[in-house]
Amino acid sequence: MRVLQALAGAPHGGAEKFFERLVPALAAHGVEQRVLIRTDARRAALLAGRGIADIRQLAFGNRFDIFTRFAFRAQIETFRPDLVFTWMSRATQAAPASPCKGHRFVRLARLGGYYDLKYYRGCDHLVGDTQRIVDYLVANGWPAERASYIPNFVADGGGKRLPRAELFVPETAPLLLSLGRLHVNKGFDVLLKALVEVPEAYLLMAGIGPLRAELERLAVKLGVRPRVRFLGWREDVADLLATADLFVHPARHEPLGNVILEAWSQRRAVVCTAAEGPASLIEQGENGVLVPVDQPPALAVAIRNLLADPYRRDVLAAGGRKTYERNFTEGVVVGAYRDLFERILR
Repeated sequence: MRVLQALAGAPHGGAEKFFERLVPALAAHGVEQRVLIRTDARRAALLAGRGIADIRQLAFGNRFDIFTRFAFRAQIETFRPDLVFTWMSRATQAAPASPCKGHRFVRLARLGGYYDLKYYRGCDHLVGDTQRIVDYLVANGWPAERASYIPNFVADGGGKRLPRAELFVPETAPLLLSLGRLHVNKGFDVLLKALVEVPEAYLLMAGIGPLRAELERLAVKLGVRPRVRFLGWREDVADLLATADLFVHPARHEPLGNVILEAWSQRRAVVCTAAEGPASLIEQGENGVLVPVDQPPALAVAIRNLLADPYRRDVLAAGGRKTYERNFTEGVVVGAYRDLFERILR
């Protein structure tokens, strides 16, 4: 089985991080791959360090970038894949139709959001990383037999507690962690407002994005800035989770929520707003706590209640870990992708 994978993504992001996990995992399970990425020395080095030798970097510019289209076609003609697997809209638009110089292949695209299907008309099969995305595809006219749900996986725990002194956090203070792009969709402003009502807690906020300065100003205005640590982009997510007492995800819009899976893997209790993805993942009171979107007081109550109840945090953490082991491990997800590849290549 020969698979050509193409990602034209940003330097950082949930889909991009999963791409960086899935490609080496498929290789470790015997799938021969060629990888096309938007020019990115860091990503190329990371994949090479994880055993991926056949990596090609293309511009993946806008829709007028004909050079990438020609280069994409040339890669197919030389590699002759059985399957061309594209991630999100830009790479999918750049992919040529089958056949290329008489070589036929199957086109598969992965969606991690509710994208316009006009960009996917040339695909043979689509995969969504939530069942709701698959339902959206079918509701918008995509044939149900050509759509599959396969979730993401995350690494299996392994985090080590960081010294509180490195984070400038008192040893005995309750410690919250939130992760993600600093964007309006992620609702970090809601979490800062909730923090006003949890006066004993400190907050680690890990991520980069356009709202960094605005969120810092809001933290000052609310009087919580001394208790907030803006960490920027971090690669040591497992360590941060191991260090925190509670993981909080305050998103307004979230198709999936990889960060929830990471918290479950690390056996951390989670509090989430009931955005699309978290609402499909969380079983209320079993593996997490859901609160209404955009409601700082409700979020504050949930955080206070869990910080005051270590036993309940442990129960939720155990429930999350069980959910992770059942659905979101590397073995489960890679097996599902291999089964899908084999089915659509018949």
